Amino acid sequence: MAERRGGAEVPSVWALFLGFLGLGLIGFGGVLPLARRMLVEQRRWMTAEAFIETLGLCQFLPGGNIINLSVAVGLEFRGAAGAVAALTGLMAAPTAIVIGLGVFFERFRDDPHVQHLFAGLAAASAGLLVTTALKMLAPLRTRFFGLVITGLCFAAVGWLRVPLLPTMLVLAPLSIAITWWRTA
Repeated sequence: MAERRGGAEVPSVWALFLGFLGLGLIGFGGVLPLARRMLVEQRRWMTAEAFIETLGLCQFLPGGNIINLSVAVGLEFRGAAGAVAALTGLMAAPTAIVIGLGVFFERFRDDPHVQHLFAGLAAASAGLLVTTALKMLAPLRTRFFGLVITGLCFAAVGWLRVPLLPTMLVLAPLSIAITWWRTA
């Protein structure tokens, strides 16, 4: 019988590896939207709220968000072995693809068709990012203060061009204080 936690099956080390390997294979240039879909909607390893909380922590830590997320999810379910499996799965395919694309781009970089191809890929990645942002807002729609903090972060980083670290150093404690105050 499979191990269960909170009504959902806890993924094995092998399932973590394969899940994140799939993300690495299909999510080239935009893994975060697909990670949310896999973890929350398809495999149901996490709730939408748990995903947002984990991603929030991962964004605050140094390094790539999706890399931090793979390690955090792996640790959550299977400890160090899960973290290694998820990270290895995530990184294996993109590493091979990047090396292959580097060789391809070096040979054909002056070809206008190749330049248009990469411009199209950039536009698709931007669309995936916007879609994920909207999906991540859904659980916050009933949390006024969560929306306020989100809006402040967007304004600071997106409009005012304040670096993310100082923004998080101000907004994270503010968010924690508001949550503590509202639940006390």
